[in-house]
Amino acid sequence: MKLLKTLVLMISVGMTCNAAQAQESGTLKKIKDSGTIILGVRDSSIPFSYLDDKQSYQGYSVDLCMKIVTSVQRQLGLSTLNVKLNPVTSATRIPLMANGTIDLECGSTTNNLERQKQVSFAPTTFVTANRILSKKSAHIKSLADLRGKVVVSTSGTSNLKQLTTLNADQNLGINILPAKDHAEAFLMVETGRAAAFVMDDILLASLAANSKSPSDFEISKEALSVEPYGIMLRKDDPAFKKAVDTAISNILTSGDINRIYDKWFMQPIPPKSITLNWPISDQFKAVIAKPTDSGEPSAYAAVPEAQKAVLKKKK
Repeated sequence: MKLLKTLVLMISVGMTCNAAQAQESGTLKKIKDSGTIILGVRDSSIPFSYLDDKQSYQGYSVDLCMKIVTSVQRQLGLSTLNVKLNPVTSATRIPLMANGTIDLECGSTTNNLERQKQVSFAPTTFVTANRILSKKSAHIKSLADLRGKVVVSTSGTSNLKQLTTLNADQNLGINILPAKDHAEAFLMVETGRAAAFVMDDILLASLAANSKSPSDFEISKEALSVEPYGIMLRKDDPAFKKAVDTAISNILTSGDINRIYDKWFMQPIPPKSITLNWPISDQFKAVIAKPTDSGEPSAYAAVPEAQKAVLKKKK
């Protein structure tokens, strides 16, 4: 009996040590040792992560990341936790995550199977679609209407890669230009240097709403793909992913997500106090009810025919 009690005690101590070691490794150890967590933020991903008129970073994804910060601080037993905001772009976000510069990427990043080979994602926090923005005077309604035209998309995005693939597969003869960020891409359409901007619909709607003449622009009803957004973190760090996943899942299932969503998509937001009036989609409602970090588009909605060939090639 004494031997059994001793073995049970040893196993219990071992499990406690293993749990402590898991918590003290990887990103969690980095955060605890430095007393700092570094968030990757964006300059123009309205309303997810952007600079307002006071040059302060804010947005829907920033608010979600701050919830994660609070949860991680509590888990690590820290009385204070310094938050450092590090600007990233579509092209630099994954390299800066991989090399340890940032711990979380709080922007508008699509979770897909290809990216999951390089990084991990928290449960999905938004579901959008890849569409086409143009001036109404251009009469662009679909992908076919882009044939032979100059079209812009943001460098380092899945949207640019998808547009390039569709252009080649369908022999559309589109002259595709990469922009450094969403703001530059929109400006190219606004100034007539490009006929259209291919990007996630919510980002297009935000940029148009904050432009000088919102009524000049339209967004195609045709969707080129389904795009689930997720907070990005380093790959192969199960302890940190568990901490992040728990924080996001709690936000989704507790109903707290409704308040945060309403703040950024249904109420006036800075810098111009414009209301996007973008209700929660049926796809995202399903995620809220049952959180998932799937990078498979079919897990969220039917995939348009034009995109099936692209997805098939990626697998």
